[in-house]
Amino acid sequence: MVDLVAKSPGAGPLPLTVGTLTLAEVDLGHLTSVAPYVGQEEAASTALKSAHGMAFPAPNRATGKEGARAIWFGRGMALLAGPAPDAALMTPAALTDQSDAWACVTLTGEGAEDALARLVPVDLRAVHFKRGHTVRSLIMHMNGSITRIGADSFLILVFRSMVGTLVHDLKQAMEGVAARG
Repeated sequence: MVDLVAKSPGAGPLPLTVGTLTLAEVDLGHLTSVAPYVGQEEAASTALKSAHGMAFPAPNRATGKEGARAIWFGRGMALLAGPAPDAALMTPAALTDQSDAWACVTLTGEGAEDALARLVPVDLRAVHFKRGHTVRSLIMHMNGSITRIGADSFLILVFRSMVGTLVHDLKQAMEGVAARG
């Protein structure tokens, strides 16, 4: 019988450093979609704040901090990253475990905005896209989520099956930024 071994999505090619930029896989813990039922948005936000210390995020925003974040993930939905969801969230919202569905990486370093500008049709410069801002967007030709977590740091989520493509595309963009000097 074959022994199956669990591997993280980025096992092998990550971490990757090119010039001043580093692309690294990050384990966010549990990933749970939280979708409040109709008319239960405030109750879901209250339950999230009571149980996990953060409110339900406004559109294109993230709440919380490293280890426990709520990331806006589309109309009427957030992704709780970090803790297992408290049972109190089950009354006002539908919860779905997404832990095995997403690959999570960080892009850090001077020039991170420039590298992402080569792949993302959204202005991610700090003047417009501040810490705690998030967007669902194309990253080259795949769907993903990008959240600014620091001055030169971004949290990027793509479908687990697309991590190889993400690494390839970001590596090329990182090399292009490094070549500029």
